Amino acid sequence: MSQSDKQESSTLLNETTVDRDPIKLFRNWFDAALASGSRLPESMTLATATKDGRPSARVVLLKQIDEAGFVFYTNYRSAKAKELEQNPQAALVFYWVGLDRQVRAEGRVERVSAAESDEYFKTRPRESQLGALASPQSEVIEGREVLEANLRELEHTFRDREIERPAHWGGYRLKPERIEFWENRPGRLHDRIAYDLKPDGSWTITRLAP
Repeated sequence: MSQSDKQESSTLLNETTVDRDPIKLFRNWFDAALASGSRLPESMTLATATKDGRPSARVVLLKQIDEAGFVFYTNYRSAKAKELEQNPQAALVFYWVGLDRQVRAEGRVERVSAAESDEYFKTRPRESQLGALASPQSEVIEGREVLEANLRELEHTFRDREIERPAHWGGYRLKPERIEFWENRPGRLHDRIAYDLKPDGSWTITRLAP
């Protein structure tokens, strides 16, 4: 085996050599996506369902990843939030085109603490803070002029004031119970490695057929 073949083999997604912690592997892949110049590598599809199983999906942005899970922020009155309140099970999908890699995560979703939401809200650009107040997310409105009028009023109200996080806006954390890593291979014989959370907090690692 040539040196280049050895290097290529060492980077393959292999159930016997991957990190035993899927969060560490995710961070490695996410960092690679950042380094590759991928546009919005933090974008992820969030799939939710109503209590009777009617699904919906949309793209949101990952704002934090830690041992507890994947964090995103939204309006607590939005359609996605209402579905999460009815049915707190959800799924995430990341796909990085340039790297031919995909990550899927499934688990229970819960709100982050008010303190976490407050801390993150302070880091948002002022126009994004105002936007969180101006938009009645997912509600029917008569036209864009409604949003623009709301924004003008808020700009006047807060022209000399710090904007505090509204109570109806904050974060959610998906606590993964299953994470799957997928990588493209020739002939559609892709690599798929699944991590399943065990009661003791460790992970079972298995290979899945593509």
